[in-house]
Amino acid sequence: MTEPGQSPLIESLSWGRIRVAEIGDGKDFKLWPGGGRAWDWRETGTEHVPGILPADVEELIERGCRIVVLSRGMQLRLQTSPATLERLAAAGIDVRIAETREAARLYNELAQAGEAVGGLFHSTC
Repeated sequence: MTEPGQSPLIESLSWGRIRVAEIGDGKDFKLWPGGGRAWDWRETGTEHVPGILPADVEELIERGCRIVVLSRGMQLRLQTSPATLERLAAAGIDVRIAETREAARLYNELAQAGEAVGGLFHSTC
């Protein structure tokens, strides 16, 4: 069971499917200390290019993340907008960007170490 304020662990990951402890299954997720939810790209107009937008990370900033892990997708097609990196830097947040499987591994490692980690995870291309 996740401790209050601890970032939920990614239990499994495969093409098109992520399972998050105490949250459930989905395709894409936003995770933060104490919770998470499905990441619906339509909310902000996110597309593979220019990629993750500043609006996508605002919820992570508001929820107290000090480290944010951004996934690139399983085939590295998802980019991150430079404006997003600028927004995270302005908030003093350490950013890690990696292929989705590596991003999930890194995120879980940081969560298990008790870090205030959040992330955006895309389970396909």
